Amino acid sequence: MPVSSPPRPPRPETWSHLRTPRNNTRCTQRTKRPHPTHRTPHRAGRHPRPRLTDRLPALLPSRLASRLTPTARDDLAVLAVYLLTRALLWATAYCATHLFPRDPRTRRAASTLSAWEQWDWWHYLRIAQEGYFPDGRGPWSEEWDNREAFFPGFPLALRAVHTVVPDWAAAGLLVSFVSGAVAVLALARIARERLPGVTGTGRRAVLYFLLSPCAVFLAAGYTEALFLAFALPAWLAARHRAWPRAALLACLATTVRVSGLFLAAALLTHFLTTVRVHRDGRALPWLALPALPLLAHTCYLYVHTGDWMAWKHAEQRGWYRDFHDPRETWSNTWDAAFGHTVGTGYALEFQAELLAMVLGLLLTAFLLYRRHWPEAVYTGLTLCALGTSYWYMSLPRATLLWWPVWTLLAVWTHRTPRAHTPYLCLTIPLTTLCALTFLTGRWAG
Repeated sequence: MPVSSPPRPPRPETWSHLRTPRNNTRCTQRTKRPHPTHRTPHRAGRHPRPRLTDRLPALLPSRLASRLTPTARDDLAVLAVYLLTRALLWATAYCATHLFPRDPRTRRAASTLSAWEQWDWWHYLRIAQEGYFPDGRGPWSEEWDNREAFFPGFPLALRAVHTVVPDWAAAGLLVSFVSGAVAVLALARIARERLPGVTGTGRRAVLYFLLSPCAVFLAAGYTEALFLAFALPAWLAARHRAWPRAALLACLATTVRVSGLFLAAALLTHFLTTVRVHRDGRALPWLALPALPLLAHTCYLYVHTGDWMAWKHAEQRGWYRDFHDPRETWSNTWDAAFGHTVGTGYALEFQAELLAMVLGLLLTAFLLYRRHWPEAVYTGLTLCALGTSYWYMSLPRATLLWWPVWTLLAVWTHRTPRAHTPYLCLTIPLTTLCALTFLTGRWAG
């Protein structure tokens, strides 16, 4: 009877599962340990909590949510940020009417709508109600309000909305509300093109934009929101080489503010710097379209006043916007800010004007350094127009129209995340202070 041989031990290759990767010299793929400085996004066994804006599609019907593209989802998040900031501004207006009434002894707070009826709003309202020259009155009349300095775009929109909304203040706020929504969507898409493939860039740019110190003017019955509702889509169309649409939108922007001409100059610069690559020179005549509103407004004022520069002379009479040497303008503003020649509230605003000019010069220099020629032309022309008057005026408000600021901030904080929170901690108190200043009837730039 044969004797069975003892069982052989398993081959060494089969022992590899008993060895650790550190001792196994035959292991080709070693376990990769995380670097000590790397942080895991969430604790083991837990899922990261989604943001509120990321959960918005879940609130929609399932069929609609399944059809949303990533761009549409980001647009919803942008609109959520927009609505939240509008609600906060309205809460601030409500508190302002109660905490800072015109009569400290009153027992009834004024309407919240009345908090938005400040300063330039009355010019737009009178133009929408009466026109530019009611009952034959004009610059030759006593106590004339120089309303011809304002372009007709916003008053016409206000007049049109008033046919549906009886209250004039509510109509003006509605114009700015809808225009602001269009503007933030366009700004988000511009920021996404600056950093393609990076999620959240558009939302971050919009957040910085809506929390900027002078953001209250985007919600008030002012021209900033309506201008940006035309200007930002125009710039976006120009980036996509849709020149007829870009020119038409820039034309509409010029009906609102003279800054539309600066936008037209930026579009022309973008066209000239890219025409050799795309060879679409036939679109050049379209870029003359934004000059038509200024020409039409000038002719209209000439018919009624006999002055070809009536709008410019109105700015000189009402806001001292006659040409001065830039050094003289800086000196006059500095004296107003620190020379104890005006009230403390106005002095603080003139200090803000100086700061806005410095930031604008730094922005323009940076854009030139990075060879962003169209954006540099746009901001540079704005600084030239506002920096050659008797003194600086409305420069902080003009920062709202500098869209390169918000896209560059979004890019910077994406690459330097630790700058996000300090920036918000700096701007949110300033935004609240500026909003309270405006809503209580004080000059806020």
